Amino acid sequence: MTELIVALAAFVGTHFLLSHPLRPLLAGKLGEPAFAGVYSLVALATFGWAAMAFRAAPVEQLWVAGPGVWHAASLVMLLASILFAGSILSPNPSLPMAGALAKSGPQGVMRITRHPMMWSFALWAAVHAAVAGTSRTLALTVAVGLLALVGSKLQDGKKAQQLGDKWAAFAAETSWLPFGRGLALPGWRATIGGLVIFLAATWLHPLLGAPVVGIWEWL
Repeated sequence: MTELIVALAAFVGTHFLLSHPLRPLLAGKLGEPAFAGVYSLVALATFGWAAMAFRAAPVEQLWVAGPGVWHAASLVMLLASILFAGSILSPNPSLPMAGALAKSGPQGVMRITRHPMMWSFALWAAVHAAVAGTSRTLALTVAVGLLALVGSKLQDGKKAQQLGDKWAAFAAETSWLPFGRGLALPGWRATIGGLVIFLAATWLHPLLGAPVVGIWEWL
């Protein structure tokens, strides 16, 4: 378990260091393409280490989720799937390599939150922490949730510095917290894409050694 915690700390810590304080220095010396390569290699190496440590960690059951928790988890994962799909299918200036802000303001899931991809990861982490109830899963999901939520806040600061008033105007039309500015619809592309992701992921669940979930429970 100690190795898992250290590996997860390395995964999260190197993400934060390379994305923020070290990025200007390294990107300036190496150039953006080479820096992106270094970033990817470090991410893959630390993720691989964390994956191996997760498999080797003891399975200590802390709690057992009831049927109601599993059903609620499916609904939350559907929302996470829609946010993730929309983060790719909608203009998303919060992504690190995204282009300019859309002139028409936030579109699609960006009206729900300006960090839909990060929130999809955070919701995934919360759901799997709740339903798995093991110490190793809790360690993993805390790391993923921390990376997503703190990372999105740090992205806000970076975008504000890069884009100034343009980012401030964009951020005023959406929110960091999902539905923080009221109810908003994700749009048909994100909804269909999210449904496809949700159905595929839940179908694959038992193939990965996990319980049958989602609509597949009733089929």
